[in-house]
Amino acid sequence: MLLFCLPYAGGSELIYHNWNKFINQRIEIHAITLKGRGKRFCEGFYQNLNEAVEDIYCQIHDKIQQEEYAIYGHSMGALLTYELYYKIINTSNRKPKHLFFSGRFSPNVKGNIIISHKMPDKEFMDRIVALGGIADEVLESKELLEFILPILKNDIRIVENYVYKERDEKIQCNISVLNGTEDNIDFYQKNSWKYLCDRDCELYDLNGNHFFINNNINVEKIARIMEENLLNS
Repeated sequence: MLLFCLPYAGGSELIYHNWNKFINQRIEIHAITLKGRGKRFCEGFYQNLNEAVEDIYCQIHDKIQQEEYAIYGHSMGALLTYELYYKIINTSNRKPKHLFFSGRFSPNVKGNIIISHKMPDKEFMDRIVALGGIADEVLESKELLEFILPILKNDIRIVENYVYKERDEKIQCNISVLNGTEDNIDFYQKNSWKYLCDRDCELYDLNGNHFFINNNINVEKIARIMEENLLNS
């Protein structure tokens, strides 16, 4: 079973670097690297979300022909997961066994605009820091902050410019929705994922803020959720 993991805004494949330590070996983690970060830091940024989806699809296309797979996306990654599902379906590939939408309200509802790419740099970074998404070593380095700022701003920009399009067919696989108990996502926003799916939808709350996936205790809990949905069904 392959599990493709998509990062949040500003994140790289390193978000998921230790997940293999917590999950059953029958599940093979494939962390996706987006342009402009990690080992692809020399590549230009995406112009829009659809371009990112196309790029991810090219990375996984051959693999999903051969094996069963699932997709996990956190925050921006959840939005990418949703659009990637329809890219896969529209190209007549086999559908995923399961989708995991993490740390984000569904694309068919409005969320509170906490951060905008149009904000001045200081206000923008203050909002990011308040969410808990910047490591201490980054905060202590002016060079690292200057490096990550344009990545974050571009990711937020393509999410802000995303336009939801209603599909004729709802998602045809089971989905799980995971959120932090201290995140700014209400019950309606969490529950609204159910209206985009024709199969089972389970909601999970984990202790923590928007970046609850960066806590190893939560990673262990997420691993158990994944095993239950991917190996026991």
